Amino acid sequence: MLKVGLLGAGRIAGVHATAISSHPDSELVAISDFYPETARKLAEQYGTEARTSEEIIADSSIDAVLIATSTDTHSDLIEAATAAGKAVLCEKPVDLSLERARACLKNASASGQPVMIGFNRRFDRNFGALKAALDAGEIGKAELLAITSYDPAPPPVAYVKVSGGLFRDMMIHDFDMANFLMGEAPVSVSAIGSSIVDAEIGAAGDVDTAVVTMTYSDGKIAVIRNSRRAGFGYDQRVELLGSEGMLQVENMLENTVVKSTTEGVTSAKPTYFFLERYMPAYAAEWAAFVEAVTGNGEVPVTLEDGVAALAMAEAATQSRKLQKPVMIADV
Repeated sequence: MLKVGLLGAGRIAGVHATAISSHPDSELVAISDFYPETARKLAEQYGTEARTSEEIIADSSIDAVLIATSTDTHSDLIEAATAAGKAVLCEKPVDLSLERARACLKNASASGQPVMIGFNRRFDRNFGALKAALDAGEIGKAELLAITSYDPAPPPVAYVKVSGGLFRDMMIHDFDMANFLMGEAPVSVSAIGSSIVDAEIGAAGDVDTAVVTMTYSDGKIAVIRNSRRAGFGYDQRVELLGSEGMLQVENMLENTVVKSTTEGVTSAKPTYFFLERYMPAYAAEWAAFVEAVTGNGEVPVTLEDGVAALAMAEAATQSRKLQKPVMIADV
């Protein structure tokens, strides 16, 4: 039985608490949070105890920690937990600073402990099926990838100010998905973005609408489109054109009813947000982590993967400011 400490007690921590508690081979033994009362409430909900992060990391009976705290604490907690001999699953991104993330990679790697980064979309069964079909050669060689990711509504501006920006906070999932599907990182990134959804987001120095184009060493191209507003729901689609065909993942809808009348044909909207869309993926992500740790295997999403996606986010941030493509090697 893998004994687990959960660091963080916010919304996403609740999702992880469910995954940990539901798995037959893991036990949630303690929860911490910057706000002790928040930790206490979540701990009561899951029949465990609230402790400090320092206490959880120092407890030798705890085998692993799941880090779901604010991004600016991720690298420090990864280093502290691995130094204490614990396996780690950490929410994305590794850090807001690429330099700090690379230092974390070096320090955590020296510990020999497994570290997995929470890019849960890799564990979505639809994206997984697309990847399997591509790897099986069903559409030949990948040539053009298009990823669409639109949120139903923008987050509070207070969140935007500490998030690191759209490229590090939101699009980083899509950067990792591109790496997952293409099997490699791009060589150049070109980004454009604007604030047309919420003027306050622009005033905070961020964008809410963006398009990134990436090129690869063999000529492949990937395009990512993000928006903080899609009034019809959570838009999550992938299209991959290959030399011998095309693979697509469409939205998951609220229901599968299609109404056809003389007025036209209608169907349900996409599910509203990420909790509805990706809850099974979070459970599958945790199951993969438990299997890797208890079976002494390799984690499927490494700390290196996290740093690679952050490097792409940094390149996109620079490209938008410079208004020209940026080489990944230069960041």
